[in-house]
Amino acid sequence: MAWDPVFWLIFFVINIILIALNIYQIVCLSDLEADYLNPYDSSSRINSVVIPEMVVQGVFCALFLVTGNFYMFLLTLPNACYSARLFMKQQHLIDVTEVFRFLDAEKKYRLIKLAFYLILFVVVLIRTIGAGALSTMISLFHVSNEELDIRSSILEF
Repeated sequence: MAWDPVFWLIFFVINIILIALNIYQIVCLSDLEADYLNPYDSSSRINSVVIPEMVVQGVFCALFLVTGNFYMFLLTLPNACYSARLFMKQQHLIDVTEVFRFLDAEKKYRLIKLAFYLILFVVVLIRTIGAGALSTMISLFHVSNEELDIRSSILEF
């Protein structure tokens, strides 16, 4: 159980990465909808982060299994399986020619994923605090009062 705080900090960082990638995709789709980006730029930007997001999601799910957090593994498994299914059917990338036809569906899909990642963020944050990871990290940078006491160094003369 000594590794629990480290594992939960890793899960916390991975979850933040997933949220950031998802927000980036939503912003690109919103910019496309508002005509700030052309379809080619928007599609290429989104497609450049889709595979890394799927890999990070798979690693996230696998780490929960390896570390023995089976409830969290079961919670993240449907999203990982859905991503794997999209990859196998080659439907994971946005097509430049059909981006406007599926714009609303893509935004809804990514908003649902964002809500899922935010729920996971809250759960991981609570588990990180419960594992004592934050207090462990703070204690690494905290200096004891005895080392900072000026009076004790003056009295040593």
